[in-house]
Amino acid sequence: MNLSFFIARRMARPTPQHRPGVMERIAVGSVALGVAVMILALAVVIGFKREIARKMEGFAAHVSVTDIRGVETLDAHPVHRSARLEALIRATDGFVDMTPYAAKGGIIRTDEAVGEVVLKGVGGDYDFTLLKEWLVEGEMPRIGDSIRTKDILLSRVMADRLDLGVGDKVEMLFIDDGKGLRRDRFKVAGLYASGMDEMDRTMVVTDLRNVQRLCNWTPDEISGYEIRTRSLDEAETFARTLDRTLLYDEGDGTENLAVESVTERFANIFDWLKAHDVNAAVIIVIMLVVAFFNMTSALLILVLERTRMIGLLKALGMPNGPLRGIFLWRALFVTLRGLFWGNLVGVGLCLLQRTTHLVKLSSEGYLLSEVPISLGWGWWLALNAGFIAAIVALLVIPTAIVSRIKPEETIRYE
Repeated sequence: MNLSFFIARRMARPTPQHRPGVMERIAVGSVALGVAVMILALAVVIGFKREIARKMEGFAAHVSVTDIRGVETLDAHPVHRSARLEALIRATDGFVDMTPYAAKGGIIRTDEAVGEVVLKGVGGDYDFTLLKEWLVEGEMPRIGDSIRTKDILLSRVMADRLDLGVGDKVEMLFIDDGKGLRRDRFKVAGLYASGMDEMDRTMVVTDLRNVQRLCNWTPDEISGYEIRTRSLDEAETFARTLDRTLLYDEGDGTENLAVESVTERFANIFDWLKAHDVNAAVIIVIMLVVAFFNMTSALLILVLERTRMIGLLKALGMPNGPLRGIFLWRALFVTLRGLFWGNLVGVGLCLLQRTTHLVKLSSEGYLLSEVPISLGWGWWLALNAGFIAAIVALLVIPTAIVSRIKPEETIRYE
C-alpha cells in the first residue's frame, strides 16, 4: 500500500466535519472549463482542416498535371493523352487513381443575372462520390454515355442567383480562341451544395466531350489529369516526385507539363488553415496557465488547512518526499474530477453541434456554412493525458512548502 496515496484518498472523502472548500471547487471548475475549451478548440480546428481539405479534394483531387503554358488560366493549353504519360503517373509511389478533365472559363447568363463560371468536363470514370453526397435536387448529369448530352450540374448558390431550377435551359458564352464569342445552351440536370460558396459560385460540371468541343480539341486533348494519392499528406511529395520524373523523361508527350498539389494550388486556403493551429496552441497554453494558478491556490490552502497533520506526520518520522506526495495525489484527484466534468461538457457540446448543426458560419469568411466538428480517440486521449501530466508536474513546485513546515511549531501552535 502506498502510504501517500492512502492518506490522500482518505483526505479526499468528504465528512460532516470536512467538506470541499470554495477554493477546491474553484480548482475543479477551472480544470473543467479549461478541458472543455481545449476539447472544443481542437475539435473545431481539426474539423475545419479535415472538412475543407475533403471538399477541396472533391473539387481538385490531390494532384493535378497540366500544361505549364496554361497554369492558373481559365483556358488551358491542351495536354495530349498518351500511354507513356499515364504509365509514368501510375508508377509513381503513392498513386491511387487518376481521371482526365477539361476546363473552360465562360459566362453564364439568364434574364435575371450573369455570372462567371468554370465549365469542368469529366468522363464516366470520374469519382462522383462527393458530388452525389452534395446533390440536393435533381439528378447527376449523364456523363460518359454513348450519346453526348448537354446536362450540367449547377450549384444551388449559382442557381438561386440566376433564378434557375432543375430542367431549365441556360446559355453560356465562351471566347473562341480569340475569334469572338461562342454560345452554347445546356440543361440543368441537378443542383449541388458543397457548403463552400467560394467554389460553388463558379464550378459547373458537365460531360468531358462538351468542353473538348468548345475548345476545338480532339478526343485525346484534355486540360490535364486529376490524381488521387493515398492521403492529402502525401500529395506534395507525390507532386515533387512526379514533376522530377516528367522533367527528366525524354519520351514524347511528357514535355512542358507542370505537376501541382492541391495545397500549392490553393495555398491561401491551406495557409489559413495552418494559422488555426497557432490559435489552438495559444488557447491550450492559456487554459493550462489558468488551471495551474487555480490549482496552486487550492493546493496551498489544502496544505495550510492540514498544517497540524503535516507536523504530526513529520514528528512520527515521515520524510518530506512522501508528505509532498500526499498533496500531489490530492491535486491529482481534484484534476480528475475537473477532467470528468470538462470532458462531459466539451464532448457533449461537440456531439450537439455535430448532430444539430446549431452554430452557423458565414461561408464568405470561413469557407463553410456551419462549424465542423471532428472527434477522435487519439487526440482526445493525448489531450487528457497531457493535461494531467502538465498540471501534476507543475504542482511539484508549490508542494515544496511542505518541507518548510516545522513539527515543533505547528504542534505548539495548535
